[in-house]
Amino acid sequence: IATSHRNDDPEHASRPFDLDRDGFVMGEGGAVLVLEELESAMARGAHIYCEILGFAARGNAFHMTGLKPDGEDMAEAISDAMRQAQLQPTDVDYINAHGSGTKQNDRHETAAYKRALGDAAYGIPISSIKSMIGHSLGAIGAIEMAACALAIEHGVVPPTANWENPDPECDLDYTPQVARKKHIDFALSTG
Repeated sequence: IATSHRNDDPEHASRPFDLDRDGFVMGEGGAVLVLEELESAMARGAHIYCEILGFAARGNAFHMTGLKPDGEDMAEAISDAMRQAQLQPTDVDYINAHGSGTKQNDRHETAAYKRALGDAAYGIPISSIKSMIGHSLGAIGAIEMAACALAIEHGVVPPTANWENPDPECDLDYTPQVARKKHIDFALSTG
C-alpha cells in the first residue's frame, strides 16, 4: 500500500516502524539550507548549526517501486558517507530515518542499519519526523537535514509519533512517542 488508510485522521495516520503501519501520509512543507565552506562561515561570524561531513546516494534498479529486502544498497550508501566523514558506527548519536511508514521500506531500512552499523545499530536512537509532518516528497530531504541540524543544536532526539506496536522485523530503538534529551555530536540522515 502506498498511502495510509488512516488519511482521514492525519494526526495519527503516519506510523513508521509500527506493526500496524499501512502506508505513507502526504505532507506539505519545505526548508531552505544555507551551505558554505566552514572557514567562510567562521570568518563572517555566522551561526553554524552543523557541518556536513559525508554524503552518499544509491540508485535502486531492483524494481520500479520495490526494494531488495536485505538493505544492501542503503547500507552501502550509509557506509560510504561514514567513510567520508571518518566515523565509526559507534560515533553515530542519532539517526533521522527515511521512515515512510510502508511495510516494505521500513523493513528494508531496518536491515540497512543493521548491515551498515552492526551491533551499534541497536544502541542508536532513531526517529522518523514523517510520523509528525508526513512525506513532502522532493522537499523532505531539506526538511530532514534541518531537523538533524536542530537536533544537534538543541540536544533533542525527535520522537517517532504514533509508534505503538513493535514490529519484530523493525526491532531497533525508534524513539517511540516522546522526544529525548541527548547530546548529539554526529547525526545520520537517511531521508
